[in-house]
Amino acid sequence: MAIDALNSVMPSSAPGSLRRSALSQDDFIKLFLTELSYQDPMEPVKSREFLAQMAQFSNLEQTRVSNENTAGLLSLGVTTQSLGLLGKQVQLKSAAGSGLSGKVTAVAFTEAGPSLTVTETSGVVHEHVTLNQINLVRS
Repeated sequence: MAIDALNSVMPSSAPGSLRRSALSQDDFIKLFLTELSYQDPMEPVKSREFLAQMAQFSNLEQTRVSNENTAGLLSLGVTTQSLGLLGKQVQLKSAAGSGLSGKVTAVAFTEAGPSLTVTETSGVVHEHVTLNQINLVRS
């Protein structure tokens, strides 16, 4: 049950999520029925062509569903990884070369993905830290 709650926090437009394909199953069926209604009665569509089109669409639909499921798993993995960092000491990458270190004190979920708040021992707070900015994790 906790996993469902976490997934509802993640926006559906996260960068890792896939956009729906341009044509849905309903669009394909409408297109196919239109094709059948305008075909030449003297040369109807052969059953092989019909079956080939249905098999191709079925394959595309399965691929789309598989991609959506993979994106959901990736999103869940990032969420789990982010929550696992709460309370951990981390070292951040910095442009100056010397990495900043502190404790992960909060995790927020935005459209861009998880956003961590890291508090240094001196009290300096770094907000909007991404997972890519973390160099090292300590218990």
